[in-house]
Amino acid sequence: MTGSADAALAGTRSERSRHLSVRGPGPWAALPLAAVAAAFTLAQLLLVRPGMGLGWDETVYVSQVSAHAPAAYFSAPRARGISLLVAPVTAWSSSTALLRCYLAVLSGLALYLALRAWRGLFPDRVLTLAGALFASLWITLFYGPQAMPNYWVAMGAWTAVGLFLRAGVPSAGRDRAAPWGLAAGTALMGWMRPVDAVWTVLPLLACALVRRSWQRTAALLAGLAAGVAEWVIEAYASYGGLVHRLHEGSAIQGGLGWHLAVTDQLRSLGGRSLCRPCTGALPSPFLTAWWFALPLLAVLALVLAVRARRPAATALPLACAASAAFPYLFLIGYAAPRFLLPAYALLAVPVATALLRLATAPRGPWRPVVRTLLCLALALHLGAQLSVLTRTVHGTTAAHRVWSRTAATLHRVGVRAPCLVTGDEALPIAFYAGCASAATSGPNTNSTADDIARTARRVPAATLVPAGSRPPAYARGWAWVPAEGRRLYYTLPGRGV
Repeated sequence: MTGSADAALAGTRSERSRHLSVRGPGPWAALPLAAVAAAFTLAQLLLVRPGMGLGWDETVYVSQVSAHAPAAYFSAPRARGISLLVAPVTAWSSSTALLRCYLAVLSGLALYLALRAWRGLFPDRVLTLAGALFASLWITLFYGPQAMPNYWVAMGAWTAVGLFLRAGVPSAGRDRAAPWGLAAGTALMGWMRPVDAVWTVLPLLACALVRRSWQRTAALLAGLAAGVAEWVIEAYASYGGLVHRLHEGSAIQGGLGWHLAVTDQLRSLGGRSLCRPCTGALPSPFLTAWWFALPLLAVLALVLAVRARRPAATALPLACAASAAFPYLFLIGYAAPRFLLPAYALLAVPVATALLRLATAPRGPWRPVVRTLLCLALALHLGAQLSVLTRTVHGTTAAHRVWSRTAATLHRVGVRAPCLVTGDEALPIAFYAGCASAATSGPNTNSTADDIARTARRVPAATLVPAGSRPPAYARGWAWVPAEGRRLYYTLPGRGV
């Protein structure tokens, strides 16, 4: 890293304060950050494509605020933050393409704001590279335009940690608002995934208490309380209390306890959106090399920060990343790549710092060699990310089209709203058809066979059964048609079917 970069990283508290409050950045200084955010939005629209249908979890979140279909069963681990985020679109439009465009633009704006939260702590070129590294991951691009909470937890975490550090620097002007932004970032995490928010905030809270920074402690606790309040109230209103909701959420996730899920996460990096059960061969090292490079670069960044006499700005995001990742690496028995998005975001700035130092530290003839090798490694990394993203988008789109065709079959035989769908993959198919869904077993259990039979005597109903399997007792007298490898049993009350 150059002398000016070292000075920015190693400056004293008073020097950083003057940089933030007296001299301030020029009006165009944040343009590279805006360019990264704009490129991220454009890449989502071009590579993920707005026409990709909604996934299983998305249909649950969207149905809570959609006029298109009844609200699906909302299981204990879920939180309503993402439903409220998409409500401005889904409350009046059923267009998936419009929703994807809305989320792509919103996610790009969130990335820009999260990067701005770190300005003055690191040079802009470090932040630009950090944003580009995070935004170019196939996981980030794939989930940015989706109605899923994990990306937004990442943005809340990235913002909160940056503003936590800035709130500890005495300054005037804009940084007086840092505690408010810290509270907002923490609230966003709690709003989206309360348990994730608690894990991520723990190192920040410990640091604030050790340093007796009561303003930052109050901001963290206020933000966390604001974010999780609705989830806690709902626990007592609908789930039998907070402890019962946590216990039920643990059961749905397979029982939280000691599970070594590191290998599971590696398997998911090949493009498996949900690895449960997580079996099969590991992806090619070409696809996972970046994952093994992360801890090495993080350690290098920490060493550089200690040598520069400002370890907190690097150690704290690393601690939060480790805390956010811990439950998904060691406490659950399955994996999904989106679970680690907050950790990847928090690692981005330290990793970018380490990469820039590697590119600038060598002297003489070694510098162009090292830079060439780094550029080659980054090019191969980007190629791998694009390869996984393209394959994942193709497979996901094909699966969603199966649901859409099954919903069309339901409409063709006369099962239209108000209606009920049960059976194999009933929840997303019911949403596509505009019907309610019901299940008598599994994590989405919300009904009984008797309740379904009574409902089927009043409204059109259908059950989806894998080919070769017998239908449930209540559907054995119903008519059936083939539907995408399944048998679709249906009844139309009052129509003799």
